[in-house]
Amino acid sequence: MQIREYIIRRVMILPLILVGTSLIVFTLGRVGGNPIAIYLEHEMTPDEVAQIEERYGLNDSLPEQYFAWAGGVLRGDLGYSGVLAAPVMDVLPKRLAATLELSVASAIVAVSLGIALGTFAGARRNRLPDHLTRVFAISGAATPIFWFAIVLLIIFWVNLGWFPVGRSEPEIFESISHPTGVYTLDALLAGSFTAFRDAIWHLILPAVTLGYGATAIITRMMRSSLAEELNEDYVDAARAKGLPERLVLRRHARRNALIPTVTVIGLGFGFLLQGSVVVEIIFIWPGMGRWMADAVLRGDQATIMAYVLFTSILFLVVNLVVDVVYAYLDRRVVLGS
Repeated sequence: MQIREYIIRRVMILPLILVGTSLIVFTLGRVGGNPIAIYLEHEMTPDEVAQIEERYGLNDSLPEQYFAWAGGVLRGDLGYSGVLAAPVMDVLPKRLAATLELSVASAIVAVSLGIALGTFAGARRNRLPDHLTRVFAISGAATPIFWFAIVLLIIFWVNLGWFPVGRSEPEIFESISHPTGVYTLDALLAGSFTAFRDAIWHLILPAVTLGYGATAIITRMMRSSLAEELNEDYVDAARAKGLPERLVLRRHARRNALIPTVTVIGLGFGFLLQGSVVVEIIFIWPGMGRWMADAVLRGDQATIMAYVLFTSILFLVVNLVVDVVYAYLDRRVVLGS
C-alpha cells in the first residue's frame, strides 16, 4: 500500500469519528448542567425562563435538540457566549488563534530541545551529560505546571522585571492590523519589527512554562530510543564501513529513534492544549483556556461545548499528522495496513 492510499484511508475515517465526537460533546453538555444556566444568574420569572427555553429549543426531544445543534455547528452557529456577551463564532477565532500561537511556540521549544537533548544524552549513555539530562527530564515530568509558572513569574516578572505578562502591549497591538489573529504572524505581515519583538517578548515565559513538561517527556523517549538503536546490528555495520560517528548517528540511528518519539510528540501537543488552561490564567493570556475556565465557573454551556468540540477536532488532526509522519518514517506501518 502506498502512503497516499494510507492517508486517504485515515481521512475517510475522520467523518465517522467527528460524528461520534459531536454526540459525546452534546450528551455531556446536556448531562453536565442546565444549558441556559448563565442566563439565569439574575432572578427571572417562570415565564421569562420558559421563553428562553423555547428560544433555544429545550422543550424539544433530545434527538431534535442534537440535530438542531449539529445543524447550527455546520452553519457556523455555536450559540451565544454568556461570558463575553457575544456569539461564540465571533469570539472563537481570536481565542483559538491566541491559544494556537502559544501552543505552537511551546511545541517548537519542546520538540527542538527534546530531540536535541535526547540525542545528546543517548549518544553519551551512562556518562555525566546523560545523567544531567535525565535529571532534567525527570524534574520536568514531575514538576507541576502551575508551580513552575508561578516560580518563573516571581523571578522574571516580579523581581527582575525582564519579561511581561499578557499577550501584548495594548498600544503596539493596536498599531497593526490582525488578519490572522496570530500576533507574531500579523506583525511579520505588517512589517513591524516593534510588534514582532513585543509578541516574542510576551511569548517567552508562557511558552517556556508550557513547553518544559513536554520537553522532558520527549527527551526521555528520544534518549531511550536512541540508546536502543545504537546497539542494533545495522549501526555496527555502518561503523564497520568506516562512516564517521556523526553520520552514523544522524543518518541511521536518529531516524529510527524518531519513530516512537513522533507518537510522544503527538501526545505532547495534547498535553500543551491541556496545560494551556493553567498557563493562560497565570500569565493573563487571552486564549481558549482562560475563556473555558470562566465559562466553567459561570456555567456557559455554549462556550464549553465549543471548546470541547474544537479541541477534539485538533486532537484528531494532530493524530492524523502523527500517523502520516509515522508511516513516512517506518514504511512497515504502510505495508502492514
